[in-house]
Parts: sequence; structure tokens; C-alpha cells
Amino acid sequence: MKNIKSFIPNAITALNLLSGLLAVIAVLENEILLAMLFVFTGIVFDFFDGFAARILHVKSEMGKQLDSLADLVTSGVVPGLAIYKMLNPSGFTLVEVLIFDQLPLVGLIIPIGAAFRLAFFNIDTRQTDHFIGLPTPAAALLVLSVPCMLFFPTADGLKEVLLSPYFLVGFSVFIVTVMNAPIKLFSLKFKNFKWRGNELRYSFIFTSVILLMALEFAGLALVILMYLFSGLFSQKLH
Repeated sequence: MKNIKSFIPNAITALNLLSGLLAVIAVLENEILLAMLFVFTGIVFDFFDGFAARILHVKSEMGKQLDSLADLVTSGVVPGLAIYKMLNPSGFTLVEVLIFDQLPLVGLIIPIGAAFRLAFFNIDTRQTDHFIGLPTPAAALLVLSVPCMLFFPTADGLKEVLLSPYFLVGFSVFIVTVMNAPIKLFSLKFKNFKWRGNELRYSFIFTSVILLMALEFAGLALVILMYLFSGLFSQKLH
């Protein structure tokens, strides 16, 4: 029975990895909205694998490592490839990029930064009810919100900026920095679904839904930035 129970969260983690692999294919085929859907699905699985492990009391070192490997694909490789594609509008092959225009390779610092972030999380005993540095799933959503914005009229005035190589390079460096910066951020992982003790989480989710409904993917970017700056503001107060 214990083996069956321990398999459940690992199976959910495998679905996260599968979602990430499908998202990789979607990005390579220039289906960025589909990639966002798969990444979001993977992040949902990422939430529930940990929740299932806690509820079933089957948390394990293997599950922890498997979770990070899945996150590296879903929340590291996928956003990195998205930036690579945006910095390569001419569709150069890898050989052409390596010889003539290396700028698209900047996108690859995102999965590298995510790997360091996840490795640090795995050995840091402090990150139980909070995070240090922007979590990789949040970073992935922030990165993917940029190309997704281009499909909606709410960001029409921002297209020139969002497609600028200067912005994309600076944005990539920013993402890697905040993932690995010593910024304390509250966790959205629920130990239970009661209001008491989860007031901040529910308030954040409610505000996020309002912003997403009003501003679409621009709202998603604002949600992640709001989450990030709440940690910066909290640290400044202390």
C-alpha cells in the first residue's frame, strides 16, 4: 500500500515533465500560446504533486529530485527556448546562429539559471513555508507572458519594446538574477485550504484573477511582478 501511495505524487510529477516536453515541441513549432497552456498545466501538476505527497505522508528524496528535474524542463528549458526564438526572428539554424548571430543564445541563460535555482532549493533547509528567489514556475510564466502578449490588443502599444533585442537580453538577465537573488517570497503551497493561515495566499489569488480577467497576459506579467516586489518591499520594511 505504501508503494502505491508513494507512486501517486511521482506520477503527478511525471505529468509535469510530460507537459514540459510538449511545451518544448510547441515552442519549436512557434505555437507559443499552446506552449503556455502546457507550461501552465505542468505548473498545476507541480502544485499537486507536493500537495499529494504531504497529504499521503510519502514525501521522499527521490520525489524531491524528480520534481526539480521536471521543473527544469517545464520552467527552465521552455522559457529559455521562447527567448531564443524571439531573438532569432529570421529563423537561422543553430549552425547559422553559432557562426553569424550569437545573440539568440542569450535565452539559454534562463535554463542555466533555473538549474542553479532548483539545485539551491534542494539543499536549502530554510525554504519550507517560503521561497528564497523567484520560483522557477513564476519565472517561466513571466517570461512566456511576453510573447503571449503579442497576440492580444491590450499590448499593442508595447510590441516594439517587447520585440526589442535590448529588452529581451536585459529581461533574460533580470529573470536569472531574481531567480537566484536572496529575496524572501511567500509560498503559494497550501498545507490546508482553510482561510486562517492562508489569508495572504487567498488575497493574492483573488487579486491575480482580477488582473488576469482585465489585462489578459499583461495581467499575468503584473501578477508575477507584484509577487516579486511584495518580497522586496517586505525585506525593506524589516
